[in-house]
Amino acid sequence: MAKHYDLIVIGTGTAASVAAFACRRAGWQVAMVDHLPFGGTCALRGCDPKKVLVGVAEALDQSRRLRGKGLAGGLPALDWRELMTFKRSFTDPIPPRREKDFHHHGIETFHARARFRGPQTIEAGGELLEARFILIAAGAVPAPLKIQGEEHLVTNSDFLELDELPQRLVLVGGGYIAAEFSHVAVRAGAQVTILHRGDRLLKQFDPDLVQWLTEKSRGLGIDIRLHASVQSIEKVAKGLRIHFDSDGTALSVEADLAVHAAGRVPDLDSLDLHAGGIAREGAYLKLNEFLQSTSNPAVYAAGDAAERGPPLTPVASHDGRVAARNMLEGNREVPNYLGVPSVVFTIPALARVGLPEDEARRQNLHFRLKMENTASWYTARRVAEDCAGYKVLVEEGTERILGAHLIGPQAEEVINFFALAIRNGLPASKITGVFGYPTAASDIGYMVRQ
Repeated sequence: MAKHYDLIVIGTGTAASVAAFACRRAGWQVAMVDHLPFGGTCALRGCDPKKVLVGVAEALDQSRRLRGKGLAGGLPALDWRELMTFKRSFTDPIPPRREKDFHHHGIETFHARARFRGPQTIEAGGELLEARFILIAAGAVPAPLKIQGEEHLVTNSDFLELDELPQRLVLVGGGYIAAEFSHVAVRAGAQVTILHRGDRLLKQFDPDLVQWLTEKSRGLGIDIRLHASVQSIEKVAKGLRIHFDSDGTALSVEADLAVHAAGRVPDLDSLDLHAGGIAREGAYLKLNEFLQSTSNPAVYAAGDAAERGPPLTPVASHDGRVAARNMLEGNREVPNYLGVPSVVFTIPALARVGLPEDEARRQNLHFRLKMENTASWYTARRVAEDCAGYKVLVEEGTERILGAHLIGPQAEEVINFFALAIRNGLPASKITGVFGYPTAASDIGYMVRQ
């Protein structure tokens, strides 16, 4: 006999938790199903543990940059095993703590892989669960590359669990994972190669600032191969050999470890969506503007599984709230991704919010563009950082911030001021007030003034 609920949530990450708690507070009977440790990608396998690694690498990097500028003593080094122990002090407590929290609020949990057995029925660990609504918030997985030897690639999750960092590391892909992991690994002493089939890294970010970051990365010793399409991966006596095509030339590189860094897709394949009458298009769910399945009105999706907004934790939280409200009150709210900032946690960080320059021109918007290399500004010079700059788009007439693109010390913090302005339609003059000085935020006025 099936157990009955108002809501079944597939997943236990950010979007799943936000929606589950919102519906439980409304008095609904809620169940959560996850075959992975409870907590989701960000807390366990993504942004949080990654930032721990970046934080230590950043401290190491700054100490090296300031050598001969007042910092003396022995040369610092990164101890990978100690770093992993520190990282696990954040991640290990999360699954039991998250499950305890769910139970404390009256949410029933199932450690099992979820499979649809009907439009409103889930099988979890041999038990049948039925609900008025089902929320798919199962996160994302590495996109299949369909190359020979793909099974030899490890995932970003595997990388974050390494007890020892290999000497030779290859990252297949050119997005967030490749950029961030490469900056940590090279500072830890690894030989790092990035193989990316595109003509530049980080296609979602401003090409001029990406070029500055690429030059910085190469200066650190990261071997970045563009137009490099991986054809196959084979095991050899001393690790792996990765074969790739570069502008028609067949090449190869050897490595001790190769990481899949070529994009992620919603984790849907094991759910048996056909049994639930849930339409998909390729790797993605077919959803309406309310995050609801177009073929099964009892099913909603949020976060990476929905693939509606940028694959970011704040977006997952936002989606979870939107989906919960629409299930509780009827479809009345659509997601709003205006002014969502995105950060690549390289060293230094690269950040963006709003429109890129080429998109603003495609929309025939009238704007003034300010762009400057700021390595000579106090904020960068104070920490001896030679890679810093910005590009800001301000609409003529309204003075609204259309887009902001930053690289350099504390770019990940300063971008939030621009995000606030974009989300609330504030003119440039409203974000050029009196800031604490000297701080990175006090540079904003110079970035937006005529």
